[in-house]
Amino acid sequence: MRKIFKRFWPYIKEYKFYYLLVLFGILLTVSATTATAQIMQPLMDEMFIERKAEMLYLIPLGLIGIYVAKAIGRYIQSVYMNYIGLHIISRFREMLLEKIIHLDMTFLYLNRSGELISRVTNDINRIQYFVSNMLPELFRESLTVVALIAYVIYLNPTLAFYSLVLVPLVIYPLIWIARKLKKYSHRSQEKNADVVTRLTEVFNNSEIIKANATEKFEIDRFSIENWKFFKINMKSVYVGEIVSPFMEIVGAAGLAAVIFVGGKEVYDNNMSVGEFTAFLTAVGLVFQPIRRIGSIYSKIQDAVAASERVFEIFDTQSRIVDGEKLLKEDIHQIEFKHVTLSYEDAYALKDVNVEIHQGQNIALVGDSGGGKSTFINMLLRFYDPESGEILINGVNIKEFTQESLKHHISLVSQRIYIFQDTLAANVAYGSQTIDEQKVIEALQLADAIEFVNSLENGIHTKMEEFGANLSGGQRQRVAIARAIYKHSSLLLFDEATSALDNESEKRIQRALNTYTKDKITITIAHRLSTIEHADTILVMQKGEIVASGTHQELLNSSHIYQKLAGQLQK
Repeated sequence: MRKIFKRFWPYIKEYKFYYLLVLFGILLTVSATTATAQIMQPLMDEMFIERKAEMLYLIPLGLIGIYVAKAIGRYIQSVYMNYIGLHIISRFREMLLEKIIHLDMTFLYLNRSGELISRVTNDINRIQYFVSNMLPELFRESLTVVALIAYVIYLNPTLAFYSLVLVPLVIYPLIWIARKLKKYSHRSQEKNADVVTRLTEVFNNSEIIKANATEKFEIDRFSIENWKFFKINMKSVYVGEIVSPFMEIVGAAGLAAVIFVGGKEVYDNNMSVGEFTAFLTAVGLVFQPIRRIGSIYSKIQDAVAASERVFEIFDTQSRIVDGEKLLKEDIHQIEFKHVTLSYEDAYALKDVNVEIHQGQNIALVGDSGGGKSTFINMLLRFYDPESGEILINGVNIKEFTQESLKHHISLVSQRIYIFQDTLAANVAYGSQTIDEQKVIEALQLADAIEFVNSLENGIHTKMEEFGANLSGGQRQRVAIARAIYKHSSLLLFDEATSALDNESEKRIQRALNTYTKDKITITIAHRLSTIEHADTILVMQKGEIVASGTHQELLNSSHIYQKLAGQLQK
């Protein structure tokens, strides 16, 4: 826990003023609690035994004053504790998301989206208790215990010893319980991620589930994870709920000792009834915060486990290290020099050498798994070469900042990403301001303006999740328009027109041929018509470029291309 506290300290100390307000509330509460015990002495001795008339007025007014002060203290404490907690947690959510989306693609591919969502939501919520409640509550209850123990010692040291001798006996069981709870909390948070993952898959794949009538199958799969989550949480409940009854028993034993020893003191006239009542009240009040400290300590284990999972992400280093140079000019030359990259035991790219210049239209063809998408991903720095280098304008790609590099690159991938925003905002994605005229021009080039004009609100139409209110071909047109709007010097098309009919594709190709004359275009093809007019076609197999040339040259010289051309024509 000390390690986690050190990690939080830089953030906690930024809220000194608010913690001072919390401290003021705590001191008010503790003072009122101690005064509750003290007022019992005049209540018994002066009001009931000595029958002083004025005490009929002073004691009730004193009690009201004590509880008003306590209420004000608790309110101040609660409001500012929650402010600190919610404010830090809101910051942490942003920081964690920022960290995750800046990590390399390998990390994002290896970690399930449900796992990452769980860390940003569930784990962050659990650490709120740590940063907002733990410190003030522990401090308040500890201060209350110290103040009340000092008070009972002041009243009667001998009786205080007998009444509090059981307190040290609770420490070891609490430590044992805390260790168990931390272990169960880790498992609970991991299982929560499994539940979120299952839900994410269900909602993201609803069409295939409906198409195959596999609703029951998916519910059964979810049910398995859901009930595992329930069982782990119940184990935590079984252990955690021991604390309160255990502390009740210890408190009862302490009070029994007080009544026995204190009763003898009263019988022997060593204490007045009022002193004994004040003492008994104080001891009773001591065990309440001790019980709460036990409960707080057990809850902290859940927050510590969540904090460890969150800081694990913060401590993860991206495999892709950002460069320092800004790529200010357009990309006019790309060179792969002996580039090699492998996934596990297979080569994704193997000793790739190619040079591409401004104005060239390059097509990549080959069997699935041949390295075509990896070739494109390397230019986006989703991965870095294991050996060799990629040069942009004669400079190693690793020397540029990723932001400035990607400013010059537009990607249209096989999977179309449509955000829940207006169609115009989707086309102008990432822009602070939307140039509507530029959006319309991009849509015209992407052969999309006709269907956009048929929409009720045109370019201001709100897109549904995943672009569900558009057809597959319409989504592809929007993605192509997005790439055009960005006006990049390097265009990457990964089967960007697969959902379009031949006529639509031809219209887009004609428009793009003029648009891309001064740019570099790299296309992964799925149709022969997409690539036959390319300046150079690279034939890839098992990560290697096995042939290159124009369409006609390859038909004459490459048996592999002849076979692929036959497949692409179908």
